[in-house]
Formats: sequence, C-alpha cells, structure tokens
Amino acid sequence: MSARYDLKGRTAVVTGAAGGLGRGIARAFIEAGASVELWDANEAALAEAAAELGPSTATRQVDITQAAAVDEAADATFAAHGRIDILVNNAGVLGEVKPVWETSPENFQRVLQVNLFGAYLVTRAIVGRMRQQDARASTVTPHPLRGHVVNIASIQGKEGMALAAAYSASKAGLIALTKSVAKETARDGIIVTAITPAAAETAMAKEISAARRADILGRIPMGRFVEVEEVARMVLWLSSDECSFSTGGIFDLSGGRATY
Repeated sequence: MSARYDLKGRTAVVTGAAGGLGRGIARAFIEAGASVELWDANEAALAEAAAELGPSTATRQVDITQAAAVDEAADATFAAHGRIDILVNNAGVLGEVKPVWETSPENFQRVLQVNLFGAYLVTRAIVGRMRQQDARASTVTPHPLRGHVVNIASIQGKEGMALAAAYSASKAGLIALTKSVAKETARDGIIVTAITPAAAETAMAKEISAARRADILGRIPMGRFVEVEEVARMVLWLSSDECSFSTGGIFDLSGGRATY
C-alpha cells in the first residue's frame, strides 16, 4: 500500500495488533510514517507481528479487560513516546455461533468483556491522557487536533445477526460508545469515529463453518469479503488530519450489506 497520508512524528496504539486486521492497520500507519505500539494479550503472536512489521513498532502484552493493566500500559506508552496521536480499538473475539438459548453465559460475558468493556477501558485510559497533551497545528485544517480514535465495530452491530447475539450486541455497544465519547471530546480536538466492516479474511473468519461463511457472503451484495487493506485504508483516513469534522461518524464498509 502506498502512503497517501503523512503521519510522520505520530504515535499510534493498535489493540488486537497481533491478528491479521491489526497487523494490516499497523502496516498502513508505518507506511504513512507513524510509530506504532502493538497491544495484544498473545505474547508469541506479538513477537511475530513485530518481526514482520519492523523497527517502527513496539509491543506491549496487555489484557485489555483488566483496568490496572490498561492504565499501566497507557502510562508506559505515554512515557516512551511523549504522546499518543492515534488509538485504534481493534481487539475482538467472535464467541459462540449458536441461538441465544443455547449460549453459555460465560462465553457471552467474555465477548462483551473483550469487545466492549476492553474498548471502554482502553479509551478511558488513553483519551483521558490524550486530552491533556498539546494540540498539534495542522497544514490541513486551521483547527488544532490532539488525536484520533477509531473503533473497529461491525456491520452486525448495525443490524444484528442470528447466532451471534453476543458479538452483535458488543459491536452495537461499541457504536454507541463511539458516539458518546465523540460528543464528550468534540471541543478537545479529538476525533472519535468507528467503522462497520463486513467479514474479512482473517483468523476470526476461519472460526466459522462453511455454511455460516456462505450465509454471511450471501448477505453482501458485492459478493466478497472485505480485504484487510481496504479496512486499513479507511482507518488511515479516519486517523489523519483530513478527518477533522466527522467526529461521531460511523463509516460503512460492508460491500453494500447496509448503507446507513
């Protein structure tokens, strides 16, 4: 991917960065000139991602469902870089593919803990500190900016999906969290947005059965899954100074599955 945005001197944090989507987003940032902190709970996968992405990355093993661990990681990241300009809440788990009456309460809770509560904890820790850092002058907009937050939600958060109550509910909650935080930071020079992609060819997509995959694919008018690079390109724009007045926006990336 060629860099179309200049993110030189910026520091980005990407959660769930050891997975395919997280790596793709991190790669786009690096190609645009940013330094990237890779946060993930999987230490071995983090090391692999860092080796693949090169010297513009640093890694932190973080369980984002633990408030103390998140606060500690946020403090360490700010201490290491001086500021955080971009946060991408990408970490997520799929959970059981079952009707709600067959689901495990523990599994349902786990999905909400990672996908929604974890995003809340990371947002709370980083945005709270981001508000205190100096705003940057921009060559693109006359309005100084302190940072950008991009949440990776899902088309399922907009319309729900059978056999995915926990995942759909967690992503709907993430959309609402996006809108709430955007309103709270609207005058702080912090832009908060979310994207709602259809399924991508990542490890999460490989967890589902062939029948489930065919069902999801059949709902996408374009007839294909979204490419990781397509997600990364949208995140790149939403993290740049070109995105300066879209706070609270929820951006469709579903191949026509939903356009609202």
